[in-house]
Amino acid sequence: VSSSLMTGEPFGRQIWTLNESQPSSDKEVSEDDMENKLKQELVPNLKEEKKEEEEKTEDNNNIFSPLSPLGDLVQNIFSFDRDNESPKEDPKQDETAKLIETIASGGRNPMAFDPSKNPNSCDQIFRAQMISSYLEKNDGKFPEDIAYLQDKGESDEANPPKTAMEAAKRGVAFYSLLQSTDGHWAGDYGGPHFLLPGLVVSWYVMGCPSVMISPPQQALMLHYFKVHQQADGGWGTHIESPSTMFGAVICYLAARLLGAHKDEDWIKSGRDFIQKEGGAVMTSSWAKFWLCLVGCMDWKGHNSVPPEMWLLPNWFPFHPGRMWCHCRMVYLPMGYLYGSRFIYSQAETDPLIEELRNELYCEPYDSIEWDRTRHLVASMDNYSPIPTFMKFAQNCLSVYENWKIFRPFRDAIRKAGLDFCLEYMRAEDLQTNFIDIGPVNKALNMVSAFHSANNDINDPAVRSHMMRVPDYLWVAEDGMKMQGYNGSQCWDTSFAIQAVWECGLLDKFPILSAKVWAFLERTQILSTECSQSTPAYQYESCDSRDKFYRHVSKGGWPFSTSAHGWPISDCTGEGLKGVLALMDSPIVMDGVKRGILKDIEPRRLYDAVNVILTLQNEDGGWATYENNRGFGWYEELNPSEVFGDIMIDYSYVECSMASLTALADFHEKYPDHRTNEITFAIKRGAEFMKSIQRKDGSWYGSWACCFCYGCWFGIEGLIKSGESASSPAIQKCCQYLLSQQRANGGWGEDFTSCYDKDYAANGMQSYGDDGSGVVNTAWALMALSAAKCNDVEAVRKGVRYLMSRQLDCGDWPQEGIAGVFNRACGITYTAYRNVFPIWALGRCVATYGDNIGKDPCIKELE
Repeated sequence: VSSSLMTGEPFGRQIWTLNESQPSSDKEVSEDDMENKLKQELVPNLKEEKKEEEEKTEDNNNIFSPLSPLGDLVQNIFSFDRDNESPKEDPKQDETAKLIETIASGGRNPMAFDPSKNPNSCDQIFRAQMISSYLEKNDGKFPEDIAYLQDKGESDEANPPKTAMEAAKRGVAFYSLLQSTDGHWAGDYGGPHFLLPGLVVSWYVMGCPSVMISPPQQALMLHYFKVHQQADGGWGTHIESPSTMFGAVICYLAARLLGAHKDEDWIKSGRDFIQKEGGAVMTSSWAKFWLCLVGCMDWKGHNSVPPEMWLLPNWFPFHPGRMWCHCRMVYLPMGYLYGSRFIYSQAETDPLIEELRNELYCEPYDSIEWDRTRHLVASMDNYSPIPTFMKFAQNCLSVYENWKIFRPFRDAIRKAGLDFCLEYMRAEDLQTNFIDIGPVNKALNMVSAFHSANNDINDPAVRSHMMRVPDYLWVAEDGMKMQGYNGSQCWDTSFAIQAVWECGLLDKFPILSAKVWAFLERTQILSTECSQSTPAYQYESCDSRDKFYRHVSKGGWPFSTSAHGWPISDCTGEGLKGVLALMDSPIVMDGVKRGILKDIEPRRLYDAVNVILTLQNEDGGWATYENNRGFGWYEELNPSEVFGDIMIDYSYVECSMASLTALADFHEKYPDHRTNEITFAIKRGAEFMKSIQRKDGSWYGSWACCFCYGCWFGIEGLIKSGESASSPAIQKCCQYLLSQQRANGGWGEDFTSCYDKDYAANGMQSYGDDGSGVVNTAWALMALSAAKCNDVEAVRKGVRYLMSRQLDCGDWPQEGIAGVFNRACGITYTAYRNVFPIWALGRCVATYGDNIGKDPCIKELE
């Protein structure tokens, strides 16, 4: 497996589908050239020894290679057979490799993965790769704040930080090792189990092209499914979930399609679980859809997804264009494939499909009355039961689909619906450079393009789709997975640089800061010469946005990369705040002035502000990608069973805080730009945030676990909007947080807080430290310090907890899953264990002084 296949778009590089007539100058400077230029020119007192460049073979850059210091380390995880002979042992190289393994291990045994202890990966492979690269580029030396790691010799004695700021500096120094060449931080954004199976089904029905999934990648994917199988034989909806039929059926299907044999013990165990629960007819509708595509379920077993719904007039009360974009962009290709009745072309002759038809059901496949199975779903999958009205509507649509009397009308109107779906998907593909908004519609759009090209794998659109599949793939110690997006690059990087800024360390780490500036400059959507030379820019016209239900994009920041093309309110807010924070760095601003770094002109910041202002909803809050277009009763039509609140885009505390605080920070630096609109928007945003505060003083976090997260956003948003720290809303939230602090000084929640919408009674019981976790603790401390909480001792206990949990290298341990979406699915953010403890320490020091991290007894003696 070459390194270029490991993490997709190598560590998030901006790859664009360019118009041939408009080449971009952005392509002329490589990221390595940019990094070297910053080191040589940005900070004159950084003396860099010039090294002779040596040619390196592909094996030298390949972490699976025996020639790499990381080669043995990775091979030991996945147990690959190698024909190559190992080179002679080099003690110095072995010592370096051992040090890298230890530092990258996140406090666990190096390169070990035991899901029975913790199913969350530490990202050890990626982190080891980045640490190795850093040492190679920096003469084998660590940053000065963690240089002691190389001076310890044989000593294993811990070297704890003496102050909170020292801990923060170590945290930044360690995290700087992981920064990619183009300036962002990458990380594992996996977690859901239902994403990779969709890609595997797509690959299989398209003829198993190795350019999409190669044999070594198949092995890594099988490894992933195997290690995440539960003891009962099933798979969860996500890595911390108990087994569900949704997870079990599609993971079993994918494992078999990838080459697992039906007689392997783990496959038998999976099959037993499925049959014990009633067979695949009891799985949820999204799993049934994939079964239909591959020919393991008759389309009559799936409820109708009529593509002609798109032909309804836009004023119609229920129109798919009013749905939340993630929902509509999934049901768009679903409608096309359902309306086309796509089935894998070899389904009736493929012996594997014949075997699966026998394995997945409790009765003979040909005897199943499929129409009677449409509403069947296991209780373990039924998080959001389909309402009675929706079942009635689905039954009416079944009559519409199957009664011959409707056929002439249906056939006539269906063609127009299918044509529009194809046109809409083509627009989505071009606007996102064939990445698409997310992994589910990515796979479905790809199969749709394959079908519309008459199953021609060499069709340009199909090949463009396959080229972007690696963007979604990630390798960690648990194998290869499909991420929940093409990464969280911009989101994580925007938070990281604000953390460094609040610690007052921007100029202490000048190369880090300058690279983030360069990344954020390049990542602003449709704002660079390169991005404006693409077909995506042509869709920014008002007519195109109206036709394809898109909000304005130009000037926003994405969750991942600019090439992805979808701006989000909170990502735009955090990206803008990151840029504004970097404007406080004399070194970065000097680099801009001297032309070493590209300028981000005020007009581009004005574009970002415009995106934020236009995204504010009528209720005063902000949703995710778009304004709220639908109505609450749309949830009565939610057909998914496994997800809650997916039909429309709601206003959230997170999106509202990120947006209004960005406006507030912008207004401080540019007080004359759209002054009245900005101040009014901030006021309305604060009123909305107060309106959704719960009676106990908390805010529910919809995009992470959970109440500590929501409370940070709630308090910070109100403080930035001008609310007094002594106001009842803020004091009530502080009391709520203080009531949740655990005996060891930390705070902890797990995924059950999100699922049950109630604070987890036992904290982070399974994967934390006596119920506490570093990420939850950091969020709580950020909220309390923003409110200048007068319970200083509680804050001190929290700070000391973070300091005590910091590893010797400056990292923190990977604990439980941090992210969530749609109430019911957890998702991984490995960056959070670094970014938020750093940020919390810096903020607490800024608020309470550096003594906040000292033991009260020691402080008294001093």
